[in-house]
Amino acid sequence: MLNPQLTKDGRLRHLLTLDGLPKAILTEILDIAAPFSEVAEREVKKLPLLRGKSVFNVFFENSTRTRTTFEIAAKRLSADVINLNVSTSSTSKGETLLDTVDNLCAMGADMFVMRHASSGAPYLLAQHLRATGRDHISVVNAGDGRHAHPTQGLLDMYTIRHYKQDFTKLTVAIVGDVLHSRVARSEIAALTTLGVPEVRVIAPKTLLPTDVERMGVRVFHDMKEGLKGVDVVMMLRLQNERMSGALLPSSGEYFKFYGLTEEKLALAAKDAIVLHPGPMNRGVEIDSAVADGVNAVILPQVTFGIAVRMAVMSMLAAG
Repeated sequence: MLNPQLTKDGRLRHLLTLDGLPKAILTEILDIAAPFSEVAEREVKKLPLLRGKSVFNVFFENSTRTRTTFEIAAKRLSADVINLNVSTSSTSKGETLLDTVDNLCAMGADMFVMRHASSGAPYLLAQHLRATGRDHISVVNAGDGRHAHPTQGLLDMYTIRHYKQDFTKLTVAIVGDVLHSRVARSEIAALTTLGVPEVRVIAPKTLLPTDVERMGVRVFHDMKEGLKGVDVVMMLRLQNERMSGALLPSSGEYFKFYGLTEEKLALAAKDAIVLHPGPMNRGVEIDSAVADGVNAVILPQVTFGIAVRMAVMSMLAAG
């Protein structure tokens, strides 16, 4: 069956998820992002690759970091960027998602960057574009429900490769609210595809999906045991807005057992790096001494995120 994200000749048409994407495509995105990371150091931070193209940022969920970095990435590629304010758009008046999309297509959209609370919404959009003969318009998933956040997964892979080079020699631990995290799913898919021999997830049982081992990970409920010897620690935000019921006793109790402190980090490899997709909850998921420490690469993640999103957009435009 043809991957809906790829053209018939195997090029990238949409970016909806990292699950199922070939290793060659993931590596190509990371390779293309490398020179784009140097653009930020130039006096003129512009390239003409998307000149004349219209990129619509359609965010049905709140976002600052992701929407802003997509906007910066598109503008650095010389695209015309339109940010749709969903709270004041026609969808708040009862218009359906696909009717909204049809109207934006009539305005000359070349690419949609979509974030939505419902898993699968970007897939629905991509299917609709194909069914209506507009599959030349690309869709980038900027996060859909609990399902996926592919560009966050890619920028994390870029960050890991930047500091560690070889994926095949690493042990990676993902810590926190895996159950509600679309970032975790994208990271696990990318890490396993790129050849990381051991991916660990560390969390209380209430914050892990059923049969999480089927994703190719080792499960730990004891953070100190799970962090032993790891090369990369990927912290996750507690997704309080997606939780229903009492999954945790308190944030203080969570920090005691699953918050990353200097003491716990000392169990990892000496040169281990610490990532966090943001926004961070200091004193809940991570201690300030770690977040601001020498092992943290959290701010470089944000910088690399622009380059990775430039790479994705340029590949989609070329495809």
